[in-house]
Amino acid sequence: MSLKRRDFVKLCTGTVAGFGVAQMFHPAIHEAFADTLTGKRPPVLWLQGHGYTGCSVTLLNHGNLSIADVLLKFISLEFHPTVMGSEGEQAIEHMRSIAKTWKGQFFIVVEGAIPVAAEGKYCIIGEAGHRELSMVDMMKELAPDAAAVLAIGTCAAFGGVPAAKGSVTEALGVSSFLEAHNIATPVVNISGCPPQPDWIVGTIALALELTKQHGLEKGLKEVVKALDSQGRPIPFYGRNVHSNCPYLPQYVNDEMSTSFTDKKGCRYDLGCKGPQAFCDSFERKWNGGVNWCVANAVCIGCTEPNFPDGKSPFYSNV
Repeated sequence: MSLKRRDFVKLCTGTVAGFGVAQMFHPAIHEAFADTLTGKRPPVLWLQGHGYTGCSVTLLNHGNLSIADVLLKFISLEFHPTVMGSEGEQAIEHMRSIAKTWKGQFFIVVEGAIPVAAEGKYCIIGEAGHRELSMVDMMKELAPDAAAVLAIGTCAAFGGVPAAKGSVTEALGVSSFLEAHNIATPVVNISGCPPQPDWIVGTIALALELTKQHGLEKGLKEVVKALDSQGRPIPFYGRNVHSNCPYLPQYVNDEMSTSFTDKKGCRYDLGCKGPQAFCDSFERKWNGGVNWCVANAVCIGCTEPNFPDGKSPFYSNV
């Protein structure tokens, strides 16, 4: 069952007949993962910079596929500070060994921003050879030899909260950091604070399928074609929240909520940033499809490059 890129867009947005929003992954996506069981699983090195581990937590709570299968069977998760059993210099040297053995074929996942002030000393991720290793050090060392980098969460994608006004760490998103150091490795941004776990797993599925069809180099070029101008996968970030919001009719009719306890009206006057935000949260929802941001509060535009400064204040007085 071949899964073409245009079909993947439909499948991930729940628009294929017979596969509703609740069942967000078509069997072809399961097959994209299953094929890795009989072939070489791509090694993944997960680095954590300036963040709060929320992106790891959201991924571990993924419900459409067994996250244990995704991490242990479909990809080869070789380094992750939160879930790995190893630690210290042994873990660092294993990561380096993987990068050397799989040069040009391994993937880096970055969670959190990269602080560059004070020679990177604001974020020390390990020690080896009696030397502290910063996030800056490891990205300079590993990123040039990676097949691609997945920037998970808005902090990794665009800088996010660590790069907000008042920060002294000079935190950068992955793309900005790589550009500053003339590293040409492709980057896929999976923004959100945190991202919906389907966005992470679905992007991995897309990469696996396209590299299977076209080989690693050409497959990654096809992945890049599926990205928007901000480097985000179009299947998940290609639609405006406000234009697809279930409260849009109330907005058109000027029926506005005056408080969060008023569930019937549009939340725009309360500070909703839906008109400025792009993702499919209105349809995909969260927590197994139970709810989403605007159902209980407002959209704060956390998927966008100018979050949080450009979306503040999050709430407005009426």
